[in-house]
Order: sequence, then C-alpha cells, then structure tokens
Amino acid sequence: MGQRKGLGLAMPEPVYVTEIDAAANTVRVGSNKELEHKGVLAENPNWIAIENLKEEMNVEAKIRYNDPGAPATIKIHADKVEVLFAAPQRAATPGQSVVFYQQDVVVGGAVIHSAIK
Repeated sequence: MGQRKGLGLAMPEPVYVTEIDAAANTVRVGSNKELEHKGVLAENPNWIAIENLKEEMNVEAKIRYNDPGAPATIKIHADKVEVLFAAPQRAATPGQSVVFYQQDVVVGGAVIHSAIK
C-alpha cells in the first residue's frame, strides 16, 4: 500500500497502490488522498503492559517501523481492536503490525486487519 514507483502506468497525476486483492489478483490505484485512513481494525492483540484491554485507552500508535507515532484511542470492537487516530494516517496496510505506546512503555500490538476510511 502506498507504492508509487514501478507501477508501469502513464497517468496525468501520480497514483499509488490503494488496495490489494490477492484472491482476485488485482491491485487498485488512486490518489495520495485515498491512502489516508481515520483508523484500523486489528486482530490477534498481544498485550504487554496490561493484562487485557477492558476500556478505551489513549495511546501513541505506530503503523510502521519508521513511523513517529500518532495519538490514537484504542478499544475492543467485537473480537478486534479498533484504533481511531486523532488525525488521518497514510497507508495503513493489512497484514502489518500496529504497536501501542504510552510514553516509553509498549502497551501491546496487533496485526492490521482492515483500514477504516
């Protein structure tokens, strides 16, 4: 998600990979704005600093290794963790990890299942 180079497309404006459907063997491209997500649903949480997430919690969430982190609120939503960012984040990619911090403490993490537009 977010790849721009090497697509082999001649378009009047830059396009980025916005969706990958492995089952259908398709890749969707769109504008940079289409890469922004207000949150993610993540699965298989691994809690480190807490036993379990029982109520809504404010954290810094990182969706990639070099990400500086963004303020977010996390809560349990069905069997997944709902992560809502204070400001939209770019290229939240299913299959990648999201890690939750409070200052220097790793609260936990989970695997991104889907993006919330």
